[in-house]
Amino acid sequence: MFNYEDAFSRNIGWLTAKEQQILRNKKVAIAGAGGVGFEHAVTLARLGISRFAIADFDEFEVHNMNRQAGAFMSTVEQPKNSVLARTLRDINPECEISEFPLGIHADNLDDFLRNADLFIDGLDFFTIDIRERVFTRCHEKGIPALTAAPLGMGVSLLTFMPGKMSFNDYFDMSEVSSLEEKCIKFLVGLSPFMLQRPYLVDPTAANFREHRGPSTPMAVKLCAGVTATNALKILLKRGKVPAAPHGLHFDAYRNKFKRSYLPFGNRGPLQKLKYRIAKSIVLKD
Repeated sequence: MFNYEDAFSRNIGWLTAKEQQILRNKKVAIAGAGGVGFEHAVTLARLGISRFAIADFDEFEVHNMNRQAGAFMSTVEQPKNSVLARTLRDINPECEISEFPLGIHADNLDDFLRNADLFIDGLDFFTIDIRERVFTRCHEKGIPALTAAPLGMGVSLLTFMPGKMSFNDYFDMSEVSSLEEKCIKFLVGLSPFMLQRPYLVDPTAANFREHRGPSTPMAVKLCAGVTATNALKILLKRGKVPAAPHGLHFDAYRNKFKRSYLPFGNRGPLQKLKYRIAKSIVLKD
């Protein structure tokens, strides 16, 4: 027989019993139920959060096995959204889940974010247009929003808080039109130090024109841990959160940790130079 207090009793100590009940009633909206999105949701469910909005239109495929927590031979060709919902209810049968099996788009965005206390980005790296739209709506509605990128064997975290720098002001994608150029802006904003670059042993595996890149399971796990920790601090109003233009990047392979501060976001002169260099490398013929 499921009992909420028993199920999450081992959280107590790092959380008070009162804080656990606060988390129980918080709602988190997560876009994407594949790599990082699935891990985010499962981690937060084990933290005791009981209300979710989840959105993904895709199905699991064999090539997801290396990093996606919901990918098993038993779930291949099953909808990621329904597998995630089933997993969350298996952890906590009391979970309230708003499911968006067709993904998120302009017509259902407000429904997806309704009553959300926090938004977490689990969208595919190359899904830029809807990502811009979601972060913009979160900024308008005063909803804290986080994105954690699995880079190499590390994680880069950016948090966008109400009243602080917005996603659009930070990444400055308005002056570029192509998806590839926007993705490069997204990359240099997420990873101004490029800690992962030196150990990319096969650069041909990263192809922006074909919208594909290499990944590791370790990076996805790191994303979930770092994101859930900052989610806890935001939802409980406990502890300092490094809001944009501040960011964090930890690379486990190189044992390096960097704090970034880009007061002008990608509009800064050094970031503009990094963008031009990255563009010449990534989009070279």
